[in-house]
Formats: sequence, structure tokens, C-alpha cells
Amino acid sequence: MSSSVIRVDHLSKRYVLGGRSGAAGAQRYDTFRDALARALRAPFRHWRQSSRETTPASEASAAAASSREFWALRDVSFEVEAGDVIGIIGRNGAGKSTLLKILSRIVEPTEGRIAVRGRMASLLEVGTGFHPELTGRENIVLNGVILGMTQAEVQKRFDEIVAFAEVERFLDTPVKHYSSGMYVRLAFAVAAHLDPEILIVDEVLAVGDAEFQRKCLGKMQDVARTSGRTVLFVSHNMTAVANLCRRGIYLESGRIAVDGSVEAAIAAYQNSTSSSAVAMARDNTKPHIAGVSVDPKSITHGHLRVDVAFASPRTLGSISLGIVLYNHNGTPMFGYDTTMSEDYEPRPARNGTISLHVPNLPLYSGLYTISVWFGEGRQNLDRAFEAVSFDFISPHTLPGGTNTDSVGCMRVTGDWQLRVDEF
Repeated sequence: MSSSVIRVDHLSKRYVLGGRSGAAGAQRYDTFRDALARALRAPFRHWRQSSRETTPASEASAAAASSREFWALRDVSFEVEAGDVIGIIGRNGAGKSTLLKILSRIVEPTEGRIAVRGRMASLLEVGTGFHPELTGRENIVLNGVILGMTQAEVQKRFDEIVAFAEVERFLDTPVKHYSSGMYVRLAFAVAAHLDPEILIVDEVLAVGDAEFQRKCLGKMQDVARTSGRTVLFVSHNMTAVANLCRRGIYLESGRIAVDGSVEAAIAAYQNSTSSSAVAMARDNTKPHIAGVSVDPKSITHGHLRVDVAFASPRTLGSISLGIVLYNHNGTPMFGYDTTMSEDYEPRPARNGTISLHVPNLPLYSGLYTISVWFGEGRQNLDRAFEAVSFDFISPHTLPGGTNTDSVGCMRVTGDWQLRVDEF
């Protein structure tokens, strides 16, 4: 008998752009007024549907309907064994959240099937799983019952949940009055402490502050490694994914591009974000930058390699190049050009590639961008602003994927000494 707790077979999900089907996971809770309004509209909906069925659809309308189709997932298959800790990564719109919503039974697939064995707790987005009219206390009990626990079992863990969430003062307040941060803290505390056999967590943790994110990542590590429970984790924080997960699934345009080690999945993701800087408005009749890329293997091992391709209709005598690295706030971290290096030897050329290798990049983990200038000697010939972006993973992290320090952007090393004065 298979030991898999999740099995996904040829899963596909289609949405119709501009229709109502795309809102399946975001529908708000119903009131009596909503139900009454739906009942009153039902005969008119039936009449409109009958009218459409009796009128032959033209080829043009069929083509228009087809053009509005969007496949969020296409032919996705994989298995998850008990105790697996899997990072699901990809660009925005790759299908990550849709996949988790289908696994959580929030959205129905268009094609394919899934099989899940075991109690599952999902934390997908602010609002999922809680009833806004109930208090925090009532929602804790409700979620425990949904997971199949008795009230005695929920009560046994109740104090631990409240202490982790840090919402004791607001425990008897309806959660619709909670801030997004409070909502997420309580939702994660419930999901992590009520003994689910499978824990699914989406990017929702980004809502919390930095300290709480560290706390959550540490708890997920504890859940995965000491309790042996299965975790599916979606995040754009590659440091957290690398530290928490052993296996990675990289989704690209709704399909699985990589399913293997977390290092291989992260490398593929980062390679996809390292896009060319040129094909936009470069004048091929002049010397120009033809491409910029970052080696994904380098940034997963704490160093940086940047390759800049150039092309020119004439031979250039002394080719020079420079880069500026910016953090996610647009603050320049450093600038470095070929004239600052003693080892660089400029030579005449028309086409080629200049590479920069920084063996020990003294940065904390995060998202960075690179701008490039290209020239002949000190004469500027071309520039590419924000030519490439990448997620840097610092090798200097604590358990839970956090940096050893939280102040500043640069990581420095030095020698500390203690002198004790005699009394």
C-alpha cells in the first residue's frame, strides 16, 4: 500500500476571465439577506440560461469565450509522503495558491483528481477558516472541531495557542474587528497547535511583523522535524524555503517545471527571474548591452556572478563595465566597475561577455536588483537600469531562516575582545 498522504493526478484548473468562477476562493460569508436575494434572482437566471440554450452560439462568440479562458494549472501530478516538507515556489500567477486551494477543498479542479489521507489544516489567506462574527475563543474551538478534535483536546492546547498568538486581550472580540496581523497570528497558532497531520501554509505569513515571522518559521520547523508531520509551504522568501524544506516544487505557468531537491527548485526559480535586460529599446547600430544575467548557483552559495553580454557594430578599443547593486528599497549597496580592479585587462572587441565574480557577498538575505553601465574607457555607451533582480540567500542564518542580525543590510565580520578591569 502506498505511504503517500497526498496524491495529485493530472490536475488542471481553468478560469474564465471576467466571469464569476475566479472568485471561488475569495467569496465572503453569506448573510440571510444574501440567501434571500439569490432566491429572488433564481427564476431570472434560469430564464436567461434557457434563452441562451435556445439561441445557437456563433463561431465568433465561441472564439471570444475561448480567448477568455485562463488555465491556472495544467496537468499537474505529484505525490507527497508522510513527513515530507515541501516548498512550492514560482512567480506570481504560476498557480501556487490555486494548487493549495484545490488541496484544501476550497476550489474544485476542472480536470484530474486529488486524494488526501489525514487531518489537514490550511492557512491560505487572511479570512480563510475563521467566521468573522465569532470571537477568537469561539473560532479556536470551531477550528478544532473541524479538524476532528474533541472540545477536551482543544481545551488542552487552548492556553498554548493564545500565548503563541499574543491576542489574549481580544480573545472575546469578534475576529472581524481584528487587524490583519492579529488575524494571521491567531490563525497560524490554531493551525500549528491543533495537531494536523498535514499543514498547508501560503504566503499569508508575510502579513505579520518580522519577529512573528521568525516565530512561525521556527514553529513550522518544530512541527516538521520533531513531530514528523507533513508541511506544504508557499513563499517568495527563498531563505525560509531553503532552511525549512528538503524538497521543492517549482511551478511555471501552471505546470511543474522542477520537482526535486529544494536547491534545484530554488536554482530554477532564480534562473527564471534573471531575465535579459535588452530586447526592449536597444539600438543595434550603436554599441549596446545585449544581455544581463545572474548565475543562480552562485546566489544559493553566498557569492555572486554577473554576466553582461555586449555587442557593437565597430571595434571598441578599451571596454569597461560597471554595476550598482540595490536592495528592495532601492538603496544602493555598492558600486563596482572594471577600472577599480587590478586584474581586469581591457582588450579590443566587438562582441563578448564580461563577468564579475564576488566570492563572498556580505549581504543579508533578500531581494536585490542590479543596474549596469557599459562604456569605452570612461565614455559611457549604454545603460540598463534594474536589468536583473534576484533573491539572495545568505549562508549565515539561524534556524527558522532568519539572519544572524536584523539591523542594516550588510553583513560584516570582525574580532571582538573583552578586557576586564581590576576592582
